[in-house]
Amino acid sequence: MNIVCLDMEGVLVPEIWIAFAEASGIPELKRTTRDEPDYDKLMKWRLGILKEHGLGLKEIQETIAKIDPLPGAKAFLDELRSITQVVILSDTFEEFARPLMKKLDWPTIFCNSLEVAENGEITGFRMRCLQSKLTTVKGLQAIGYETIASGDSYNDLGMIQASKAGFLFKSTEKIKADHPEIPAYETFEELLAAIKAAL
Repeated sequence: MNIVCLDMEGVLVPEIWIAFAEASGIPELKRTTRDEPDYDKLMKWRLGILKEHGLGLKEIQETIAKIDPLPGAKAFLDELRSITQVVILSDTFEEFARPLMKKLDWPTIFCNSLEVAENGEITGFRMRCLQSKLTTVKGLQAIGYETIASGDSYNDLGMIQASKAGFLFKSTEKIKADHPEIPAYETFEELLAAIKAAL
């Protein structure tokens, strides 16, 4: 029994925080897990910037409403889901992911949730579990699945390395150079072929 575990941002959809950084004119928000391996530290820093600028969930959701999946992502996901089980493992939040999942025909996603005050200020966040991607992959393996994983960032390395097959996709030159043992691909066609070969 195989299950494919995919990261969301940078793999299937553009990076939400980069899009919001451009929409809000706050370049500091372009920092992502490609730049900062410590997700907790990154999120606390982001929330501080949002508070400083008086921005909340509504403003971010307005940006997300204009984001479309990466070209070819939906066809790739449709094809993949027709041949095997697929789950998206993301460090994003339910409040961000929902409109994007709709555009991808509602694939299964495991992600986190935000703490939002009545005035719309994002006051905190709740992680589903520690090291959520690696923990989920190990959990799936514990119930009889063999996992195949793909992602683009530091926080994807654990699930990629723990899986029977793992691939970097549209990653950075630094991550690719640091991990030459992980096959790296740039197109959905290449990634689909690699996953099919691993099934």
